[in-house]
Amino acid sequence: MRFNPDIRNKNTTGKYSGWLFLFLLFIVLEVIAQVCPSTVLTSPLDGSTNVAVDADISWNQVPNVPGYIISLGTTPGGTDILDQRFVGSATTYNPPLGLPENTLIYVTITLFDFQNGNLEIPCASESFTTAPITQIPACAQLSIPSDGQIDVNPATNLSWNYVPGAIGYRLTLGSSSGAGDLLPTTDLGNTLTYNPLVEFPPNSVVYVNIIAYNLIGDAVSCSEFSFSTSAIAALPGCTSLISPADGANNVPITPILEWTPVPGATGYRITVGNSPFTAEVLDNVAFPPVTQTGILELEANRTFFITIVPFNAAGEAIGCQQESFTTLQGCGPFFDPMTGDLITLNPEINFPATISSCENEFPLIYTSPDTADGYRWYSINSNGNETLISDTADVTFSGPGDYRYEAYNLIPQSGNLECPSSQVFSVVSSEAPVISSIDVTEQATGIRIVVNASGGGDYEYAIDNINGPYQGSNIFSGIPYGTHTLYVRDRNGCGIAEEQIVQDLTLEGFPKFFTPNGDGINDYWQYIPPEFAGDITLVSIEIYNRYGRLLVQIDPNSRGWDGTINGKSLPASDYWFRARSSTNNEMTGHFSLAR
Repeated sequence: MRFNPDIRNKNTTGKYSGWLFLFLLFIVLEVIAQVCPSTVLTSPLDGSTNVAVDADISWNQVPNVPGYIISLGTTPGGTDILDQRFVGSATTYNPPLGLPENTLIYVTITLFDFQNGNLEIPCASESFTTAPITQIPACAQLSIPSDGQIDVNPATNLSWNYVPGAIGYRLTLGSSSGAGDLLPTTDLGNTLTYNPLVEFPPNSVVYVNIIAYNLIGDAVSCSEFSFSTSAIAALPGCTSLISPADGANNVPITPILEWTPVPGATGYRITVGNSPFTAEVLDNVAFPPVTQTGILELEANRTFFITIVPFNAAGEAIGCQQESFTTLQGCGPFFDPMTGDLITLNPEINFPATISSCENEFPLIYTSPDTADGYRWYSINSNGNETLISDTADVTFSGPGDYRYEAYNLIPQSGNLECPSSQVFSVVSSEAPVISSIDVTEQATGIRIVVNASGGGDYEYAIDNINGPYQGSNIFSGIPYGTHTLYVRDRNGCGIAEEQIVQDLTLEGFPKFFTPNGDGINDYWQYIPPEFAGDITLVSIEIYNRYGRLLVQIDPNSRGWDGTINGKSLPASDYWFRARSSTNNEMTGHFSLAR
């Protein structure tokens, strides 16, 4: 909750309203003046020049203020360098990436009281000017893992120390000294960490080169670092709250905490407190590998701070962030000790995540399927801002987009308290598919068919039956040769496209050679249909010599050619064939006669 100087009594009009506004504004400014010290900064002092780019920023401690927020910018109250960083009860902040050189920097300290409704009181900005950088940076030092460290988890991230005056770092990783096979020299910009895309090789030595640089030049004569990895034992990553979402308001006082599952985690340690620094509700309690747990009877109308740290045999996740939520007053769910049930006053909603319509059906009129005292519908733009479009059970969607639906009950306590249930959803537009092309390739077990469809719908695919089964993939493999019909269907019922293909001849089945020597083995050359031949029917096979002269035409149903013409044996050589199917498709190839 921030102090808001735009305070007006909506039940008072005219000059009295104006005087009330000025009076309340005067009171708010007086409170700020009394709480904030006349001079906030203690180092660097307001107006200082030639301040080192790696300087710490310190300020006066304010009595009875449990927390501070610091912002840094190039204008009074600006946040373009650092945007409202909460630092707890500390009164010193060290910018981890340093400060920009030769720059007038404004510091805004905001007093944060989470014990009284998250009250925020920004103090007046003060400023100082940093010194220019006049020399190349020093060498960076690897901090995680440390140089020479052994048994390092292959899933480790890398960190190094900040180098005063550096504006960026180039990183090279190799499996031998000076090599870059694990990561060629890469400019990472002004960051102090690197998260590899893949794990390091287990039981191996990794060599690290970090070069700090600025506009004057690169650090020189820097040492190479190395560490040795252990066998694979990946640390789990961090998780985040699904419900309640981080920063959520009006959270039930008996919520179900739910978080995203983390692959490889064997459990989670959860801390919940009334402030960022305490653990009154849960104190680092270990939970098995579940992704939700209930908490009974939290205090209403209060902010709670939660940290969830996944762990496994390799250790705990690193760098997991604290999140928070604020409980509501009056809606529940409440724990009934008599029945053991959770009672909630919010309406139950049964609303889809997606509403589909064909492209020619807009504007689309939709009615809420839920029973509640009131309804609201919001459109959500690309920046995440919401606009109310209806406050009844009915809504008209002018076109596709993202929306939020809210149904609420009115509870007669503390006035008419609204207890809402909400659902973010999408309205999508579909159109009938168009088959743009069909690609067919031969495989060892038949043919592979790829159906390429265009259009603005959500499509699924079937072969040889308009009723399916349909699949999400547009690829069909191991299909027999023959005639096939491909179907593309819009999942939202906006149409079906179909196209027939004929793929009925292949070199499979035509022998590469034969040996007509009377031993009963390979004495005849004839087409032998493969198992995946489908409905192929050959009507003729013609055999030619190497000069293109027709020698003989054989019946595909006969036992084949014995290598003779008019009873005379032909010499060992290469011969050609041309086969024709009942659909008038042709296939040519060659084979060898061996004696």
